[in-house]
Amino acid sequence: MYVLTRGRMLVLLVLIGSSWALGLFSFSYYWNKASQIAVSSTYRADYSTQIIEIRPGVIKLPSPITTGIMSVEEAMFRRRSRREYLDKPLESIHLSQLLWASQGITEPKWGLRTAPSAGGTYPLEIYVIIGERCVKDLTAGVYRYNPKDHTIILVISGDCRPGLSTAALSQPSIANAPVNIVVAAVYERTTQTYGSRGIRYVDMEAGHVGQNVYLMATALGLGTVVVGAFHDEQVQQVLRLPKDQVPLYLIPVGYPKE
Repeated sequence: MYVLTRGRMLVLLVLIGSSWALGLFSFSYYWNKASQIAVSSTYRADYSTQIIEIRPGVIKLPSPITTGIMSVEEAMFRRRSRREYLDKPLESIHLSQLLWASQGITEPKWGLRTAPSAGGTYPLEIYVIIGERCVKDLTAGVYRYNPKDHTIILVISGDCRPGLSTAALSQPSIANAPVNIVVAAVYERTTQTYGSRGIRYVDMEAGHVGQNVYLMATALGLGTVVVGAFHDEQVQQVLRLPKDQVPLYLIPVGYPKE
């Protein structure tokens, strides 16, 4: 028969007390750690979260944030195509992160970007179509993203989502998303180095961008889907793209409906 002596009782009490103390310490540590990371991934004190119009039609986006609370593995696990969105505006930091994920600069000295490019030719141009009152502090319009200084440049004023949706076979996800990211390509930037094989490289690069946007949207709690069903010439007309820019992807983004 097991006898609980005074010494054994003392050891048992010490073990119970130690377990409680360890549990309390672990909870406190991870709670504080999660709070710190959450702050760093949204509104860190040393990051500007405001947009600045540095000159008429040229908007400086908030600095990109490169740490967050969701791992790459979790973002890949949670990634889904979302086609229905809430009527809720995005924050300017959301737009900043999405555009940075598409073609943002990660190594200023050499101009390296978030997506790989054959020979560093970087044939892609990124546009964002913003609806009325769909991104806080930004007016509706078509903007071109400039990765070099992380700005957007106004191309067309007004809400162009209806026209873009019509060009995309009237898909409601395009019309209803607060923003649509458009990936266009200047094939000659790559084919002049790699010949006809460069066409494949450009198309592959667009895929890299699409996945980057998917994962960033997931990490931000947003929903997105990549769209390839559209009339090229109509999209070019709606966005007033230069003749050498071919649209490859339409990517609506917004808060997903559950």
